[in-house]
Amino acid sequence: MPNDALLNRIRAEYLEMPGLRLTLEQAQRLCGVERTACKAVLEELVDAEFLCMKANGAYARLSDGEVRSQQTVQTDAGVETSARSGRRRLTQTARDA
Repeated sequence: MPNDALLNRIRAEYLEMPGLRLTLEQAQRLCGVERTACKAVLEELVDAEFLCMKANGAYARLSDGEVRSQQTVQTDAGVETSARSGRRRLTQTARDA
């Protein structure tokens, strides 16, 4: 299975089953692929901030809630919140106030 197809398959499994947590071995068995390819795709999904690795070694969705967009939202107080990362920064207007 090519890596793009495997990446889409694993992403789809996590989207279809909120709360899903799989170890590398479980993901490998689920997809029927060899360990190296599976690990590479899981790490790519971690780097893309779609998955995270839990303390017990299981991979889980970073956010089991609504899929966030990469938009930035500006509030009336002049604080921008990145919808993707949840990070906040003051806008120029808020700093000048």
